[in-house]
Amino acid sequence: MPRRNSFLREGCIERKIICGTDEVGRGPLAGPVVAAAVILDPDKPIDGLADSKTISPAGRLKIFSEILDNAADFAIAGVSCVVIDKINILQASLLAMKVAIEKLRIRPDLVYIDGNKTIPGLAVKQKAVVGGDRLIPQVSAASILAKVTRDTHMFEMSKIYPEYNFEKHKGYGTKEHIELINEFGPCEIHRKSFSPISQFELLK
Repeated sequence: MPRRNSFLREGCIERKIICGTDEVGRGPLAGPVVAAAVILDPDKPIDGLADSKTISPAGRLKIFSEILDNAADFAIAGVSCVVIDKINILQASLLAMKVAIEKLRIRPDLVYIDGNKTIPGLAVKQKAVVGGDRLIPQVSAASILAKVTRDTHMFEMSKIYPEYNFEKHKGYGTKEHIELINEFGPCEIHRKSFSPISQFELLK
């Protein structure tokens, strides 16, 4: 992750480069877990940064575009349902965040991670912060990038698998989604290690 010099110095003082990372998609029964890493530009503040779950879909899209236009650096990564089933969702979430951070062009001095787990094998100083997506702007920005990216992906999956209505519930275990799984069985993007999909696998 080489450094860029465009915003690193203010006069003679080098700014500390803070990265925030967060993931979206730990709970769903289908689709990937998606993570983002964001380094904000202090000279280009972004209004409205907050936990993505507290922002309307239209609001998220607006802020998503502002992050893309104004952040000093950002990266997004996803881990598929196949890998989730192999290594479990916690490890897949940490892996997605690690990959996103390692894709950054700027090497951060410190990474704030939403939650209570640090990332194994990350060659950067890191700190886990419970509620970081509402407390730390960089983490809030990461949560918005990850949420919009994953929602967009699930909308595209709804075109491939229209019978599951992924565009509505985004793969989460809603009553409707579970009823559709019971009717049609699981598809390729369902997480086979998650209940109730795992029950179908046992019946094979």
